[in-house]
Amino acid sequence: MITDINQLDLTKQYSYADYLTWEFEERLELIHGWIWKMSPAQLRNHQKISFNISGQLYAFLKLKPCEVYAAPFDVRLVNKQKNPDNKNILSVVQPDICVICDPNKLDERGCLGAPDLIIEILSPGNSKKEVKAKYNLYKENGVREYWIVSPEYLSVTVYDLINNAFVLRDTYFSEDSIPVGIFDGCFIDAKEIFA
Repeated sequence: MITDINQLDLTKQYSYADYLTWEFEERLELIHGWIWKMSPAQLRNHQKISFNISGQLYAFLKLKPCEVYAAPFDVRLVNKQKNPDNKNILSVVQPDICVICDPNKLDERGCLGAPDLIIEILSPGNSKKEVKAKYNLYKENGVREYWIVSPEYLSVTVYDLINNAFVLRDTYFSEDSIPVGIFDGCFIDAKEIFA
């Protein structure tokens, strides 16, 4: 049992089985087995943006089979060639917001497999390396739509997965209505995101 983050060897790869034995307050993510420390508690504006997006998605999905979740919520991404047991799961992330439409992917621990939509909200602590690593991870695992929200620029950059590659759809700003590509008739009011 690991009770202090300092007991971890940051030069070593870990699995979800290891992750389950950690009992400390700091939040971590695993990307291909490597530890990524998460920023401390997010700024109030980050939380507000997350709530504003989640609320709009929840209102649209209320009577539909898809569900929206906000961090902290574990998403376990599995190499398709391996058994999805805890030792073979090397990537565990906590996206700011995710939408899952396949109820078979949901269990008491979160989501096992790629969500249909992932939204990440940039924070001052996000590094370019982290943003690129998650972009590649989500693409590799088949996330159908990926949004990167920039509170600094009041913008949302949207990527759609086409032929196993993310294709930039557009960058939207606070005056725009953002179509959610995986749902017909679903639009997120960007003005409400940054209100």
